[in-house]
Amino acid sequence: MDALTLLLNRTSQPRLEAPAPDADALANIKRAALRAPDHASLTPWRFIICEGAGLNKLGALFEQSAIDTDKSAKEIERAPQLPLRAPMVIIAIAKVQESPKVPRVEQVASTACAVMAMQMAAIAQGFQGIWRTGSYAQCDTVKRGLNLTEEDEIVGFLYLGTATIEAPERKPHDLNQFFEHWS
Repeated sequence: MDALTLLLNRTSQPRLEAPAPDADALANIKRAALRAPDHASLTPWRFIICEGAGLNKLGALFEQSAIDTDKSAKEIERAPQLPLRAPMVIIAIAKVQESPKVPRVEQVASTACAVMAMQMAAIAQGFQGIWRTGSYAQCDTVKRGLNLTEEDEIVGFLYLGTATIEAPERKPHDLNQFFEHWS
């Protein structure tokens, strides 16, 4: 798949199953992440790859978060199952550093670019994924469980695997609603 076709046709796929990216595909996904824009070469990223028992560990963390934040009994019961919606989840963390040149927002944006690059690399290799956030990305229980500092930010959970359904056709946007030209 050529790059332009990939970018113009990207969709999120919430229904995923095994197989997940294998070692070679995952190596390409990692390399793509580390090519994200990175002002001053701060490398403000950390990634945790969850597979197998690691998905259960992440689910236990979500469950504890649901308990700690007084979610409903139904949400507490559902929480440990959430990571099992894909055979692989990559947690993307912005490791924000003090910098006179690179503000926090730029470091978080750099990590977000890395997530997009990972998803594109997965799709280019025949896999699919969906980038999720939600309350668990903002929860102190989850952050503590991942040994994050107060400055760190969970940018998202990238679920990866093989699509179980075809993505629905997306209606194209009217470009003029989003872009203006200054001449």
